Amino acid sequence: MSGRSKREPRGSTRGKRESESRGSSGRVKRERDREREPEAASSRGSPVRVKREVEPASAREAPASVVPFVRVKREREVDEDSEPEREVRAKNGRVDSEDRRSRHCPYLDTINRSVLDFDFEKLCSISLSHINAYACLVCGKYFQGRGLKSHAYIHSVQFSHHVFLNLHTLKFYCLPDNYEIIDSSLEDITYVLKPTFTKQQIANLDKQAKLSRAYDGTTYLPGIVGLNNIKANDYANAVLQALSNVPPLRNYFLEEDNYKNIKRPPGDIMFLLVQRFGELMRKLWNPRNFKAHVSPHEMLQAVVLCSKKTFQITKQGDGVDFLSWFLNALHSALGGTKKKKKTIVTDVFQGSMRIFTKKLPHPDLPAEEKEQLLHNDEYQETMVESTFMYLTLDLPTAPLYKDEKEQLIIPQVPLFNILAKFNGITEKEYKTYKENFLKRFQLTKLPPYLIFCIKRFTKNNFFVEKNPTIVNFPITGQANGMNYKTSR
Repeated sequence: MSGRSKREPRGSTRGKRESESRGSSGRVKRERDREREPEAASSRGSPVRVKREVEPASAREAPASVVPFVRVKREREVDEDSEPEREVRAKNGRVDSEDRRSRHCPYLDTINRSVLDFDFEKLCSISLSHINAYACLVCGKYFQGRGLKSHAYIHSVQFSHHVFLNLHTLKFYCLPDNYEIIDSSLEDITYVLKPTFTKQQIANLDKQAKLSRAYDGTTYLPGIVGLNNIKANDYANAVLQALSNVPPLRNYFLEEDNYKNIKRPPGDIMFLLVQRFGELMRKLWNPRNFKAHVSPHEMLQAVVLCSKKTFQITKQGDGVDFLSWFLNALHSALGGTKKKKKTIVTDVFQGSMRIFTKKLPHPDLPAEEKEQLLHNDEYQETMVESTFMYLTLDLPTAPLYKDEKEQLIIPQVPLFNILAKFNGITEKEYKTYKENFLKRFQLTKLPPYLIFCIKRFTKNNFFVEKNPTIVNFPITGQANGMNYKTSR
């Protein structure tokens, strides 16, 4: 009985434990409230709201040792919630750390302008893809992408080349840090990649003959720039350079807004010819080129594609055939038609003439039969109105024999003599496999710019023969304030 009386009742022990736990939880709660007061004061001073989560029951009943963990968690939440605040600061014009890197890139002095050449096809040198092509401004090579594991990213890490230019958006990036570079000193690079001309600049091209200086120190006159001979494309270079110095055609293609909104049927590749010719024209007349020559690589690739390999870079072609195809293809790509719709090509180069044609009897027939045939309607003269882009002039045959000094004479002929072909009186016989015709030509309308093609080459069954006859044509005009007269 005495042992049983000494033990305390169970109810009293449970109550004592509950009171102790309430006391400890009260202490934790009071300490938590004390720590929450300065945080609430700081939150009232800043515009950022601190997100408070509902704590689980285990956290409410946790001992005092858990309190520092709760404080660290709240501080982390405040840091995470401060990201929108950074965006707000950036929108309000405040510069953050990313903008400071963009404005002060430490690798701009590694750019090597002497190796930059934007005349070639813009594709990756490794994957040969046109998508997301970037130019390394240190070595001049093209690479694809700028993301992790892309060719440009690997190149930047492997060779420590950090400055890249997107060839489509004209934006500069630093790799592998992958931030955009914003610096006004890079505008000369974007201008070489994509030259632009205002209406005022185009109007002053013929008035101001000012020499420009390339990056390597050589001087050149814009528009009078050499075109690189890649392999056997000199025939095309001669035509492209001649067309680039026709003022109305040049002024039209120097301003991209003149043709960029022309609608073409889906899948039509001929408009590529217009785009590449415009790009080449702007590069030829660029007064801020890094080099005093231009490579027509992209233009010639468009020619090979649009002509279905009729004209190639690696194979010699005929300049007259190329001129005829190019002018007609350019007219068609600009939306022109044969009769109704005109373009800048027809406005500049198209003229009209009358062609008189008379069929001749076979030369082996007797004279009486020939006279009878000439009275038939089939052998009467017919007239046709026709248009032309250029005039073909025929040279007199070269002499076969040497002169007294045992030297071949190189004949000379004035231009006016060979132009007599189009006076409407001079007749010339044209032979076909079966029939012979007598034709004469009469010009009815001259274009603003007249193209003469002098036929020097004749083909026979054995070889191609060149006529060395010199054509003299006097040119009198005004150039750089001086009268001049030349002959060729």
